[in-house]
Amino acid sequence: MKLNIAVLPGDGIGPEIMQQSVKVLEAVAERFQHEFRFESSPVGAAGIEETGDPLPEATLELCKKSDAVLFGAIGDPKYDNHPEAKIRPEQGLLRLRKELGLFANIRPIKAYKSLLEHSPLRPERIEAADMVIYRELTSGIYYGERSLSEDEKSATDTCTYTVEEIERIAHLAFKSAQKRRKKVTLVDKANVLETSRLWRKTVTRLAKDYPDVDLDFLFVDNAAMQLILNPRQFDLILTENMFGDILSDEASIIGGSIGLLASASVGTTYSLFEPIHGSYPQAAGKGIANPVASILSAAMLLEHFNLTKEAQAVIDAVELSIKLQISTSDIGGGHTTKSVGDFLESLVLEPGNFNNENLRYGQMTII
Repeated sequence: MKLNIAVLPGDGIGPEIMQQSVKVLEAVAERFQHEFRFESSPVGAAGIEETGDPLPEATLELCKKSDAVLFGAIGDPKYDNHPEAKIRPEQGLLRLRKELGLFANIRPIKAYKSLLEHSPLRPERIEAADMVIYRELTSGIYYGERSLSEDEKSATDTCTYTVEEIERIAHLAFKSAQKRRKKVTLVDKANVLETSRLWRKTVTRLAKDYPDVDLDFLFVDNAAMQLILNPRQFDLILTENMFGDILSDEASIIGGSIGLLASASVGTTYSLFEPIHGSYPQAAGKGIANPVASILSAAMLLEHFNLTKEAQAVIDAVELSIKLQISTSDIGGGHTTKSVGDFLESLVLEPGNFNNENLRYGQMTII
């Protein structure tokens, strides 16, 4: 298969982790006889520095002509510390999602057995937890009208949803649940918010088209608590934009590190794949950033194009690296961003062909 992939490294640790993802994808292409072409372009603070725009037109055009987008991270203290700034890195990502019609964000959450001790939650609570969060991505309060009074003493943000916006992601969620454990949990705040009542009414109606899938409901505050108390109860969580943003970050502690969580953002035509962590500017250039979330995002890219064997090869390599503690310090390892990427690249190229004795002594020798 031939794929043209737009590479948007972004800011902070984005370029470092992106190098590892591209390296692993190149290994996949070599092993499975594919042709992946990569072209990079700036976004976020990097885009502002180069062009004055967090989403330069050339970057947007590259994304539109590519088969998929591999995204790093955006954000910079220069802007984080100045909330009054009119142009901000995050505006680039929000606009990109809207321009590409990426209405569904898909975030798998999994507790790795060998990492249970790295979660602040008790192992018996999270062991075998395995869920996916479907978050609506191009509407809601993040895209609503906003205003600030002239005296700057009051502000307003509006949240709007349409039936069509709810239906299109709900259909994807139910279809995905049919391939999993056949359970969808809609998270809303229908006891207070009119938009949530529309979500509940619409999803309840659509559920009749998927009789093999069980549908239940949780208010968002209870859902946040249940994620900690009993995460194993969840199979697929369906929710709106802001709730999904918050819950998926909370769920990152189940896996032991936010550096493990991948995501896919898909629409009718385009698709984008990115780790859910931020730009982590404090770690930029130090070689300590965990590249696994970005690499697993690349695996989701492969799955999106039905390259299931190829995706599984990447997932298997990641799981083995975690088991062997060939990992960065956030999950108990002592390896650099690049050395983890090198190891995963080698495992994908030649699975199982490594010297376990050398690994025991901390060497990265692949034979």
